[in-house]
Amino acid sequence: MTVKLNKDGVAHAEKLIRAGRVVRDERDDWSEDSLAAKDETAWLEKHGWEEFAAWHLGIDTDANEETKARYEFPVGDYHRVHRCAIISMESRAAQYDHDDIAKAAKHLLELIDA
Repeated sequence: MTVKLNKDGVAHAEKLIRAGRVVRDERDDWSEDSLAAKDETAWLEKHGWEEFAAWHLGIDTDANEETKARYEFPVGDYHRVHRCAIISMESRAAQYDHDDIAKAAKHLLELIDA
């Protein structure tokens, strides 16, 4: 698996944070705040792959295009960025040596907490 930083996803998250479209929740809230798979699929069918990609900071370049497996490290619930998602992402990215994604997550967290 080769996961690279999705710079468009970072820019999208920054824009949402600056517009106030952020939930300032706690670290462990992501398991409750993330969309169920069927709801995510319904959202994807309505909005398409380009918008879906914008909500993720990682792209698995080994995975087939237009599959959910291609997109890693979601930043929110497809309406707002969630602080808890960014916290989870930062630690998981660091754990798997995705340093550029961990660094981007830290930057986004700093924007949220500013």
